[in-house]
Amino acid sequence: MVQRLRARWRLEVQVTTSTTLPMWTGRQHGHALPDRERPVHGCHPLSPARLMRSFSFCTGIENSAPVIRDEHGARCRIDQMAASGHDRRWREDFQLVHELGLRCLRYGPPYYRTHIGPGRYDWSFADETFAELARLDITPIADLCHFGVPDWLDNFQNPDFAHYFAEYAEAFARRYPWVWLYTPVNEMLVTAEYSALRGFWNERLSNGHAFVSALSNIVEANIRASEAICRCGRPWFVQSEATRYYHPYDPEAAERTEYLNAHRFLSLDLNYARMPSPRLVDYLFDHGMPPAKLDYFMKRNIRPSCIMGTDYYETSESVVFPDGRTSHSNVLGYYGLTRQYHDRYRLPIMLTETNQVDGLNAVHWLERQWANVLRLRQEGYPIIGFSWYSLTDQVDWDIDLRERRGNVTENGLFDMDRRIRAVGVEYRRIVRDWSNALDVEERRRTWQGERHD
Repeated sequence: MVQRLRARWRLEVQVTTSTTLPMWTGRQHGHALPDRERPVHGCHPLSPARLMRSFSFCTGIENSAPVIRDEHGARCRIDQMAASGHDRRWREDFQLVHELGLRCLRYGPPYYRTHIGPGRYDWSFADETFAELARLDITPIADLCHFGVPDWLDNFQNPDFAHYFAEYAEAFARRYPWVWLYTPVNEMLVTAEYSALRGFWNERLSNGHAFVSALSNIVEANIRASEAICRCGRPWFVQSEATRYYHPYDPEAAERTEYLNAHRFLSLDLNYARMPSPRLVDYLFDHGMPPAKLDYFMKRNIRPSCIMGTDYYETSESVVFPDGRTSHSNVLGYYGLTRQYHDRYRLPIMLTETNQVDGLNAVHWLERQWANVLRLRQEGYPIIGFSWYSLTDQVDWDIDLRERRGNVTENGLFDMDRRIRAVGVEYRRIVRDWSNALDVEERRRTWQGERHD
C-alpha cells in the first residue's frame, strides 16, 4: 500500500515540477489601480492600490517569544519585546520609525500574552499600539506568531494549534479591519527546526517525527489563518522565511548538500501547494505525515494574495563538509538566492529581514544588500520592499535564544538607549535618496505600460 502511494506521489511530483509557472504581473492580483500621487519626504504611505507598483522601505520590531529551559531546568520565556524595552517604550520606538522616513513596519502584539485561552483575547496592548501606528500613518505587516505559542497551547506538537490560531487571526482581522498586510507565522521552517529538530525551543525535541509534526501543524496554521483573514477583507500575506543555499566542500559531501538544498524549500512548498522533491516526499511519509495531510496542502491555494518574504543573513549560505559539519560561506549573495526562490515560486518579493552586527561593519552589509536589491529590480524581478531587521538591538541572538544571558546583539538601527547607529544613519540616507527616485521610476513605467496597452 505504502509503495503504491509513493509511486502515485512521485508521478504527481513529476507533473507538478515540470509545469512552468506563470510569470508574475502586478495586474493579476487586481490591485494595480491608479491613485492620486503626492510628493512626500521618505516613503509614500502604503495602500493596496500602490503596493505592486511602488517600493516600500521597512524595519521591524522583534517580537520573538519562544520557551526554553533555564539553568535550573524550569520553563522560561524569552520575550524580545520585553528584553529590548519596547513594551515600555513603544511610543518612542514608533516615533523613531516615523523619523527615519519609513511608512511600513513589521510588527505584532506578543501572541502568548494576547491569546489567553480558547476564544479569549487580551487586546489591551494591541489596541494602544495599533492605534498609534494608524495615527502616524505607518502601515503594519502584522506579525501574529513569532517562534512561540501561549502556555495553554503548550508547543508546536499540539494538533489543535492550527484551529485555535486561525480563530485568533480572524479575531485580530475583525478587530483591526484597516490592517491589510500580514505574516501569520514567521519563518515556519526555522520555527519547526529550532523547536523539534535542533532541540533549542518550545518542545525542545530533536528527531524527524517531531520535526514533521511541528512543520505540518505550523504550515497548516499559517494556511488556515490566511484563509480566515481573507474572510474579513482583501489582505496580502508577506510570508517571511529564511533563504538558504548549501555548497559541497568536496564530492563526498555532494549527496548531503543536495538533500539540504531540497529541505530548505519544505515549508514554502507546502504553503504554496508545490509538490516537494520525491526524496522529501519520502521523508515526510517516513516521519509520520499521512498522505491525506499532503493532499490537504496540495489542494490549498493562497498564492494569489502572497508576497514571498526573503530573509537573508550571513548564515544563509554554508559549505557542507563530508562529516556533516557546515561553515558559513557568502558566495551567491542575496541576488543569487533570490533568483532561485523566484524561479521556484514566481511571486512578488520583499527582503523582509537582514542585518549585521555593528562591530562587523553593518554599514557595508546594508550597502551590499541594497545593491543586490537594486540589481534585481533593474533586471525586472518583482521586488517591492527592503527591511533592515530590527529597529533596535536584540538580546541573546548570538546564541539563538537558547539561554537567557542578557547579551545585547548590536544589530539594530538604534541601540538599546535609542541612539542611532551608523547603519541607521546610512539607512535613513538610502530611504531619503531612493524613495522618490524609485517612485518616479514606477510612475514612468506605469505610464509607459498604459501607453503601450
